[in-house]
Amino acid sequence: MNKNLKLIYFLLILIINFSCIENRSAEKETGMPGLAATLSADTLKFTSGIRAILQDSKGNYWFGSQNEGAGFYNGKTFKYFTTKEGLADNQIRSIQEDREGVIWFDTQNGVSSYDGKTIKNHTVNENAENEWKKTDFDLWFSAGTKQGVNKYDGQKLNYLAFPDPVTVPGGNTYAVTSFSKGKHNMQWIGTYAGVFGYNGSNMTILNNKTLGINNEQDGLHIRSTLEDSKGRLWIGNNGIGVLLKNGDAIIHFSKELGKSIPINELEANTQSRGFNKNKGLQAVFAIEEDSDGNIWFGDRDSGAWKYDGKTMTNYTISHKLSQPMIWTIYKDNNNNLLFGMAGGGVYQFNGNSFDRQF
Repeated sequence: MNKNLKLIYFLLILIINFSCIENRSAEKETGMPGLAATLSADTLKFTSGIRAILQDSKGNYWFGSQNEGAGFYNGKTFKYFTTKEGLADNQIRSIQEDREGVIWFDTQNGVSSYDGKTIKNHTVNENAENEWKKTDFDLWFSAGTKQGVNKYDGQKLNYLAFPDPVTVPGGNTYAVTSFSKGKHNMQWIGTYAGVFGYNGSNMTILNNKTLGINNEQDGLHIRSTLEDSKGRLWIGNNGIGVLLKNGDAIIHFSKELGKSIPINELEANTQSRGFNKNKGLQAVFAIEEDSDGNIWFGDRDSGAWKYDGKTMTNYTISHKLSQPMIWTIYKDNNNNLLFGMAGGGVYQFNGNSFDRQF
């Protein structure tokens, strides 16, 4: 073989090897879960509403539906889990991951976990001697209609009753509706009739009296809570809108909003879109903070609202949706803001409008 042929042969080997390396790299990139990956033709099939979203430590997405179980997306395909696969119930209210990578589902009928192979349903320890304690690794769950909370401490799932139960005006109870982690080791627990804050030693109770809500007709009906990066606590109600606790000050945020944007204008805006059940920010089921510090609200009737500290902006997620209700707003590992809709589908805010992602 002469020198020219040897050179050509050598170059061909280099080209082939480089091509193989490049292909392997491309396969790895495509297989990475996340919004940057190309979605398959298959899309999330839930139509009953998306109540919960989680992106786990491996980058996989989990979705909890109103009555169709849980969905899993690994960047390529979807997989589904229902009571047929072992879940305690098909209504999924929240999804969490523990420090071992196990996925936990808070369902309408109990707590289930999935370790990648097996679904396990957990029995709650309801011993009356259970004491309120707190670690950084606790998982918190609702306790159905009971006025307390279920907490997993890494070994057992214990029921903890709220202190000093009282008769709440208007028929609401201290049944759990939401959770939010706060500063100074605070765990906020939203219930229909109030918010409990527990830091491991002291319990704070925010109810009609402490929040200055005295009219039974305008009483609390809490569906969402969030402590933001500034330490402010936002409380979303189904009926009286948003309350804001900023230090010791309590602000009825939705009413304050009405001073800068006339209520009749808000009503006209929502009615023009065909959503005329409320006059703006009144039935708030989801609250989240984006990476820029904006506070987002998901309303039952009027879609999404963004508060930048000065101005409120109202967004319609999609005119194709049968209903505008937002069940959940979730910030994923890449700071993408995802909106789970009551009519099914998960949408991402792109800076101006919303694109369906799942």
